[in-house]
Amino acid sequence: MIQDMVFGIVGGLGLFLFGMGLMSDGLKKVAGQKLRNILESMTRRPLVAFLVGAGITALVQSSSATTVMVVGFVNAGLLTLKQAICVVIGTNVGTTMTAWLVSISGIGTFKISAYALPLIGIGFLMQTLGKTRKTKSTGTILLGFGILFIGIDFMKGAFVGLKGSPKVEDMFKTLSNHPALAILAGTVITMLLQSSSAAIAIVQAMAMGGAFGGDWQQAVGVVIPFVLGSNIGTTITAQLAALQANLNAKRTAWAHTLFNLAGSVIALPFIYLGWFAAVVRFIAPWEASSANLVWDIAVAHTLFNVANSAIFLPIAGLLEQAVDKLLPERPSDATVRPVVLEQHLLDTPVIALQQTKREIIRMAKVAKRALERAVEGIVDNDAKKLASVREIEDFVDSFQLEITTYLSTLSRRQLDDDVSIELPVLLHTVNDLERIGDHAVNIVEIAERKIEQKQAFSDSALEEAARLRDEVEKMFDSVIDALENSDVKIARAALECEKNLNNMQLEFRRSHVGRMSEGKCSAETGLIFIDLVDNIEKIGDHLTNIAQAIIGGLQWEGVEPNGSANY
Repeated sequence: MIQDMVFGIVGGLGLFLFGMGLMSDGLKKVAGQKLRNILESMTRRPLVAFLVGAGITALVQSSSATTVMVVGFVNAGLLTLKQAICVVIGTNVGTTMTAWLVSISGIGTFKISAYALPLIGIGFLMQTLGKTRKTKSTGTILLGFGILFIGIDFMKGAFVGLKGSPKVEDMFKTLSNHPALAILAGTVITMLLQSSSAAIAIVQAMAMGGAFGGDWQQAVGVVIPFVLGSNIGTTITAQLAALQANLNAKRTAWAHTLFNLAGSVIALPFIYLGWFAAVVRFIAPWEASSANLVWDIAVAHTLFNVANSAIFLPIAGLLEQAVDKLLPERPSDATVRPVVLEQHLLDTPVIALQQTKREIIRMAKVAKRALERAVEGIVDNDAKKLASVREIEDFVDSFQLEITTYLSTLSRRQLDDDVSIELPVLLHTVNDLERIGDHAVNIVEIAERKIEQKQAFSDSALEEAARLRDEVEKMFDSVIDALENSDVKIARAALECEKNLNNMQLEFRRSHVGRMSEGKCSAETGLIFIDLVDNIEKIGDHLTNIAQAIIGGLQWEGVEPNGSANY
């Protein structure tokens, strides 16, 4: 009996999560880009941001998926912290849809689970035989939907054996007398599963299987605090997504945690006094029975999340201030704040262009940091520095998107000749800096290969890598200085560095081939080193493009010809 129950729970839960994942993937493929566009464009007002978060989560059946998406947008500078907080509050309401689907699956004469097998068959055929991406994705949705409800049926059957068990009744009695323990249980189980929907589905399956017995009051005393705990536990996914993200993304994850934690603390006295259960009974006037408990769980889940949202949405600004204090900004965070380009300055193109130049200089400094961390990481086999490069490169991409969009908008205004001549050159400068960020990531991938293969540079290779690093950093500093001061002399000095990098590339390639032929290093190490040299030389080419633009007065005319230029 115990074996059947364990196998049923584990297998049913696995099918439930697998089905939910398939359904979510299919929905995101059908409408993924539209969902992203909605998130980016419709979140300026708190109420709209809340509704967007609730709607998208109800569609994709995963608050975690929406929250992780929001963290990514904040990390890229596409959403402000306050906008993100409002969306995240909405995800808590949207995720209650799963509990209602589970309720529908097992109650009344119409049971969705009875149609699960045909759905799986139709979904599989559409996924396999479909000729368009939309048809295949729709098949994935149906397939996931069917598997999800098969999983619920397995879990329901597994819990039938608990019906009438004295030990189980004693355990639930203890939990109903100590709601804090039930909250802790919900938190831990949800953190392990990383899905509040799955955790609540387990409790609903227990209810359908009769595990809670006939004492409705006792059952509600367990499931309501469990629901609160599951809301706290689900925030672990956003915390994991924000580990390598920027400060505001981390603040978004913590806002999610604080919001659910504070809501549970507020609700706890109402649970102890029995008021929460009384409200559930008022909203759900059907017979108080174990048979209807699955519906009561859905009502309790929705009630808590709606009430919590009603409390915190109007004070989202205070929640933002709370996480600002919890995670204060460090001096090092200032250089990677999201790009801020004032839209009202577009009516004054000369000033708008000056503002853009300041952001380009800041972008150059961020790109230089990515390069420094990448080279240090490959030389020292430092995984932490290598991991930070991808985070920094995300900021570089954000700079490129925001600056390019701003300049494109500016180009449609009535411009003086000086502005119209400089604008396309600045666009190319932004693209060169973004390519430098890409090469830094290339170096990270090379370094990861070096670490995985347990390769080590020889002393002479380390010395050559140090020379390369010093020269490219010197060139980068010169280019940034030239950009800040419009200094042609410094820009010409940067071109001398580029000649040195070209000579080093030829010299170091020959010397490393010699080391390989003499057996001083392996072929794998040699290829890794040569890839490093080539990527740094290409970075020099992109810096050369920027230096030449400065020498030409940010105009195409007057730019010195150079074989490495990519204009």
